[in-house]
Amino acid sequence: MAHIIVVGNEKGGSGKSTTSMHVATALARMGHRVGALDLDVRQRSFGRYLENRAHFTQREGLDLPTPILGHLPAETGPDSDPLSQAVAELDRDCDFILLDCPGSHTRLSQMAHTLADTLITPMNDSFVDFDLLARLSPEGKILGPSIYAEMVWSARQLRGQAGAGPIDWLVLRNRLGTQAMHNKRKVGGALAMLSKRIGFRVAPGFSERVIFRELFPRGLTLLDLKDIGTEQLSMSNIAARQELRELIGELKLPGVTISF
Repeated sequence: MAHIIVVGNEKGGSGKSTTSMHVATALARMGHRVGALDLDVRQRSFGRYLENRAHFTQREGLDLPTPILGHLPAETGPDSDPLSQAVAELDRDCDFILLDCPGSHTRLSQMAHTLADTLITPMNDSFVDFDLLARLSPEGKILGPSIYAEMVWSARQLRGQAGAGPIDWLVLRNRLGTQAMHNKRKVGGALAMLSKRIGFRVAPGFSERVIFRELFPRGLTLLDLKDIGTEQLSMSNIAARQELRELIGELKLPGVTISF
């Protein structure tokens, strides 16, 4: 069966679609068969990112490694399960299936978390986003898990009851700034403490870079720049590629050897 990667966070603006696109495309570039589903049926940022890629490569006559974009069938009743149908369709041909969840709590997102072998939760590096994981007192004391963390716990319990194995949960600290070092240390310390209590690993994600906004309209990723004639990468682009390398390494996915 395919290894299922879920990118989930119930707060918008944390870089889920950018993370989803770069992880899925990096795996495809390394020779793996990758399926993709966008569970945000309203905004569809990840789905549009992949569609932009298909249009750009067709127009330019390029052959870039690309995940297979699946589609959710229409719900036919209260007991219908479009997510399982879509995953089963991709599972026939894929080594990995990446599910990109919306930035809100939905039934589809809740179901996706129960399917996750690997869960990636991108968050902006601030206490505003930390509230996604846990409630804090005004003094900075952890009072307890948030609603999202409780939902992940419930998904873990359901998987355990079904004998499906544990969820490997990785929290990404996106948009790590070079300034506000005191705040960065405080967030890092709080995450390290919380990770032991509710069972996740912490890793640096992507820094804030203009390049990510420029890539979306063409459906490109950092790994495609040389293929489209960008021979001289800027220092920022090289640093971003290294961040992606480190992220893929941190995921510890089965059968994956980094080759970019």
